[in-house]
Amino acid sequence: MRLRSGVFAASCLMVEALGVALFLRGFFPVPVRSLPRREALGDPPAEPAPPGPGMVSNWTKIPPPLFKKVVIVLIDALRDDFVFGSKGKQFMPYTTQVVEKGTSYSFIAEAKPPTVTMPRIKALMTGSIPGFIDVIVNLNSPALLDDNLIWQAKTAGKRIIFYGDDTWVKLFPKHFVEYDGTTSFFVSDFTEVDDNVTRHLDRVLKREDWDLLILHYLGLDHIGHMTGPNSSLVGPKLHEMDNILKKIHISLLSKEEASLPNLLVVCGDHGMSETGSHGGSSEGEVHTPLLFISSAFEKRSGALTQPELVQQTDLASTLAVGLGLPISRNSVGNIILPVVGGKTMREQLRFVHLNGFQLSRLLQENTPAYEKVWYTADLRGVKMSCNLSV
Repeated sequence: MRLRSGVFAASCLMVEALGVALFLRGFFPVPVRSLPRREALGDPPAEPAPPGPGMVSNWTKIPPPLFKKVVIVLIDALRDDFVFGSKGKQFMPYTTQVVEKGTSYSFIAEAKPPTVTMPRIKALMTGSIPGFIDVIVNLNSPALLDDNLIWQAKTAGKRIIFYGDDTWVKLFPKHFVEYDGTTSFFVSDFTEVDDNVTRHLDRVLKREDWDLLILHYLGLDHIGHMTGPNSSLVGPKLHEMDNILKKIHISLLSKEEASLPNLLVVCGDHGMSETGSHGGSSEGEVHTPLLFISSAFEKRSGALTQPELVQQTDLASTLAVGLGLPISRNSVGNIILPVVGGKTMREQLRFVHLNGFQLSRLLQENTPAYEKVWYTADLRGVKMSCNLSV
């Protein structure tokens, strides 16, 4: 009897340990990783050249940039309905006009949980999907060692300026030629935390000594935490952001040259729930607006349609192509094709080829059976070709 009870207790412990292991494996999955960043220098390795004497393939070489200057405005906790819904029409008239009738492309970017700031910045800049383990280090972010857009831009000699949430300064130390970080701890501060970002704008927009400008505004997120998304404070904050976007857009247009246009990107890191919190997977928390505004795009006409849903991780690949940089090696994102739609079909195919080549290499380095699968597929393709020729 005692033996039977002991076996039963041991079995229960084994099942419990197995359950915990399965839970941890799902909750903290093994991340998809490519080569270490120090090995990411230089162009991607070229694929075999086409057959024939003197023929060389340049399809894996990085094409020239599409934009001269890029400004990223990240508005913390910006929900998609704050821009595309009734609040956007009421409190963000300039942005609404650009979305409906301007030279822009609008999307809804889906963020994956956990919807907190540091993992979302990682997703935006690396194109990878951080796990829940990042919630633990969200308040004390270590330097980001994975291959990312900021590191690639700095390596390529791009001059980067940052103002806003100091999480960026912790993630990317020594990457910015100029920066001013603001703390996110004082959630009762709705005004000064954003004024400390905006006070730099007039001066920096007149200068020519930068290529990438990143602004991260925290005020809307603080309002959400304190009073919720339906607070009377949300409208004036959205109107403040609208005026800032108008100033930046007009400045970029006034400084454009015939060679390359400029690009303004507007996004959120995450949204907020109906109670003003975030971190989970409700629609309000995971859906954020993603706007690309540039004179390079065709002016919108016709009826306004519902913005297409893209993944937040797609931004890293798209901006890499726009800045003439290699796509981050750990990125699982796709290039957002409308952004490059003004280029020739050959150029668009080249962008898609670069993206596909990077994704296939990532798959190869994370799938032991990759070579075997592709070898089998190649053999089937050869047999099919032989059968068709017969």
